[in-house]
Amino acid sequence: MTDDHKTTVPVWTLATADVRVPALTAGESMTAERLTELRGALAALADQPIVTLEAHPLPARIDRSRGLSLDAASPLAQHLSQFINQSTRTSLTAARATASGEVLYRMVVPAKVAAQVGKGLVRPMVAKGAAGAIRGPLVDSAGKIAAGAKFVPVGGAAAAGTAGATAGAVAAGGAALTVAAPLVLMAVAVGVSAHADQKRQQAIEHITELLEQLHEDKLDDERSALDGCRAAIDKATAILLDQGKLGVSLGLDSAVYAIDTALSKADRRLARWRSTLDALPEDKPVELNTLTEAFPGIDDQGGTFRAHLEIASLAVALKRRVVVLQAVEHAQNDPGNPFENFVRELKSDQQRLDELESGLADVLLRLSALELTRPNGRLPVFKPSEVDRLMNAAHRIHQLGRGVTVGGRPQDVAIEIAREKDGSVVVFPALPAEA
Repeated sequence: MTDDHKTTVPVWTLATADVRVPALTAGESMTAERLTELRGALAALADQPIVTLEAHPLPARIDRSRGLSLDAASPLAQHLSQFINQSTRTSLTAARATASGEVLYRMVVPAKVAAQVGKGLVRPMVAKGAAGAIRGPLVDSAGKIAAGAKFVPVGGAAAAGTAGATAGAVAAGGAALTVAAPLVLMAVAVGVSAHADQKRQQAIEHITELLEQLHEDKLDDERSALDGCRAAIDKATAILLDQGKLGVSLGLDSAVYAIDTALSKADRRLARWRSTLDALPEDKPVELNTLTEAFPGIDDQGGTFRAHLEIASLAVALKRRVVVLQAVEHAQNDPGNPFENFVRELKSDQQRLDELESGLADVLLRLSALELTRPNGRLPVFKPSEVDRLMNAAHRIHQLGRGVTVGGRPQDVAIEIAREKDGSVVVFPALPAEA
């Protein structure tokens, strides 16, 4: 992204229902830091979700394969086009920024709202070959989007509307907020679905590598059953995002059954792992053989235990996509308050997934904190082979806790949408927003 300090980025403030907030968006251009403060203030003061939408120049190089593509006739593309067309009639800044037709739209959902759609839903994705790096297609060399740009608030678009309207300006305590619930709903739904699919791909890569070493037929069957669900989920996603109706012929019911079966196995494994850890003596070293009996292969680079972890991650990622589909379907059945229905459905089903992920993270952290010792024997000294095995195992087990997060403060979530000249869009996986 450009860093020439001359780029002007229009920013819209979008609400999902009529709300009253102070006139925080009035005034001249602002910095990125000021925009972040504004989002936090709006989220704290408003009763309904308020997000911001920015329009950036589309980068010349962008990996569209990582996102979900929707044609110009899809509801999200149409809502976005109608909203922008209405905005450009009253804002010269918006008209200039979107004149080329190729634009990167960046919707930022405040942490308060993001927490409502699942606390474990969006976490940084670690990029291969770059420790600590976050996968994100639209950042500059400093790791920020349009770091040198001027952000200019844009007033509401067109005439007043209701919560279900595509776009409408609402006078709220002096601030012109644009009510665009369907636009926010569809953007969040597609961004979350893309993020879950990215996690699925990552889990499949790890499982494949592990199973090539293990030659475990039963684990391979579990992986195949889960990966076989993708086709049905992809079809259901495409239909729902085009506002179609789901049918039995899609095979989604059988896919959900396979996913729920895998989640049930993950729950049982998690309970067994926790029970084993609870039974270990406190403040005493643990024999390596004792640990490997309960966690097979934990001392190896691969191992059955690590494969079980990745299969659980795959099942969670697939289930999150299904939950989003169900939430969108319920929201579309009641267009008067789509975002409220969407959040309600996500909350009810994602609690189990959040608890499972938190439980797995807790097990990894507890394992990484263990002190290991060699098996008890008659010889008072270590053999060189025992020393090597113990040192290698200790290193690998301590690494289990690396990058694991439990709880933590909710983050703003960024959903990036690349719009092409023909009106089609590519929605990239939702990611934690960079300040």
